[in-house]
Amino acid sequence: MPPVTRRATVTAWIGDVPVGSCHPIVVQSMTNTDTADVDATVEQVAALAQAGSELVRVTVNNEPAAQAVPEIVARLADRDVTVPIIGDFHYNGHLLLPKYAEMAAALAKYRINPGNVGAKRRDEHFKTILELNAMVESAMRSAAFAEETGLAHDRIILSVKMSQVQDLVDVYRKLAPLSDYPLHLGLTEAGMGAKGIVGSAAGLALLLQQGIGDTIRVSLTPAPGGDRTEEVRVAQQILQAMELRSFLPQVTACPGCGRTTSTFFQEMADQIQTYLREQMPVWKARHAGVAEMRVAVMGCVVNGPGESKHANIGISLPGTFEEPKAPVYVDGKLQVTLKGDRVVEEFLDILNEYVARTYAAPVEAEA
Repeated sequence: MPPVTRRATVTAWIGDVPVGSCHPIVVQSMTNTDTADVDATVEQVAALAQAGSELVRVTVNNEPAAQAVPEIVARLADRDVTVPIIGDFHYNGHLLLPKYAEMAAALAKYRINPGNVGAKRRDEHFKTILELNAMVESAMRSAAFAEETGLAHDRIILSVKMSQVQDLVDVYRKLAPLSDYPLHLGLTEAGMGAKGIVGSAAGLALLLQQGIGDTIRVSLTPAPGGDRTEEVRVAQQILQAMELRSFLPQVTACPGCGRTTSTFFQEMADQIQTYLREQMPVWKARHAGVAEMRVAVMGCVVNGPGESKHANIGISLPGTFEEPKAPVYVDGKLQVTLKGDRVVEEFLDILNEYVARTYAAPVEAEA
């Protein structure tokens, strides 16, 4: 069943990135560095942007963080990293924003929770919210108050993120029909590893399939020393699996079984997937449509030829005790059978030739 029409009809611009209406669903992420540490924050923002994050949020929780923001944005610009930076404010944003005008101007957007603005004068209703309907009413009331205060209708994006999948789905289903604001989706405190990935995918997929959501974040807890960019890749994969956007050529690979020469098959599948990801920054600038390419890496002759024929380009490896040859299919037809110890390198050569031949250079806009 195809996704229904998106519900948000307003476009909110964050820097040069449009969110809402007919525009693609936007992937965003958040740093976990001390924002006052300019070097570390610049490096992480750059890494997240390189991974494909289209918006990056940084914590602005104290005066050193506020003072660091303009330098962070300036250094990113020096490195040609143009991803919009969102300031994440809690409790003291009403104090920091007017005090640090240069910080306020450097940020592309402010993320503010109306329930914890000010230690003494916060809205007690936000503090005591337990029911989903109260969340929805609170969000709508806050948006209305923002507009009454002078914020333009198309400068507002609503978020009522929850930590449980069913709560997330319920609250956004209630919220979506009530306005035309763009909506930001995500499980807050999704968790680590498989738990965070599966929970986020389950909740976001249910909502996206109904046309709900205009920008998403997968809030994964990284392992100690883990790669923060994983949350970007997971968000991209959710959108690509839903056929809502294309970021990277998709690799179909069988899970392996007793027929497969497991180590070689697993290593080859990993090498090809890694190669595709590494090439995409170059390819997307030179080859329009390459992100939609489908590649098959199969472990034996049972499903290998069939899956390879249905991909744009595919290889079927010999299984255990099978004849040591690896047929390569291009656009459904057998092109060559590879043998020997250079199968991976030769397949990548064929892959590069296919990309250069099949995907034309992007059409440049007229000056």
